[in-house]
Amino acid sequence: MTVGTRGRIGGASVEIDALRRRIERCRTCPRLVRWREASARDGERRRGGHYWARPVGGFGDPSARLILVGLAPAAQGANRTGRVFTGDRSAEFLVSALHRNGFANQPSSVSRDDGLELKDAFMTAAVRCVPPDNKPSPGEFLRCRPYLVEELQLLRGARVVLALGAGAWDQVRRASPSAYGAPLPKEKFRHGLRVELPAGAPVLWASYHPSPRNVQTKLLSAEMLDALLRGVRRDLAAVGGRVNP
Repeated sequence: MTVGTRGRIGGASVEIDALRRRIERCRTCPRLVRWREASARDGERRRGGHYWARPVGGFGDPSARLILVGLAPAAQGANRTGRVFTGDRSAEFLVSALHRNGFANQPSSVSRDDGLELKDAFMTAAVRCVPPDNKPSPGEFLRCRPYLVEELQLLRGARVVLALGAGAWDQVRRASPSAYGAPLPKEKFRHGLRVELPAGAPVLWASYHPSPRNVQTKLLSAEMLDALLRGVRRDLAAVGGRVNP
């Protein structure tokens, strides 16, 4: 069986699907509800087409050993397409890197029905609705964090968690005690940061976010992301199990 939106057959797949459906019904944060819906109406008026305009759950392989955590859906990305890291330039940059490094079956991520399959990887976000100016409030982070904690707990095969950007890194840090029973890592965000948690918990990695601004200013290059993903692959090889070609 291939791995798509639903992923592999099994208990984890069923549980993650149930969590995704709960996330998609969430209306807990009034500001984010208003913004995601207003952004969609504006996008439909300007660009045409139908916008998702709901919270966005995770996507990928339920038995993944690599979890990638972004900040939040983008207005013209996941808030439009309904799938995390799909339909914008950040998605194009990230998924092409995952493909080059054996974690995706194709280098593009444009729509929910584009045939993308993640291999040994799962993508998600710290906040599930598009925020104004791409800046969730502290309260919105706090209210959304239980979804991230639950997702991390359900992805029982994870051996590496890769945070994309400083905001995602902070939320992964804060989720670690609840998700893994691990202490709160104290290291400050920097690209290439690698933190080992107590035995049984995944290794935490940090990368600059694959945003157009970071790529255009060369803060993050394809070579830098490839080098980091090679480090991730070494960690996965060290713990054993499948290693993608």
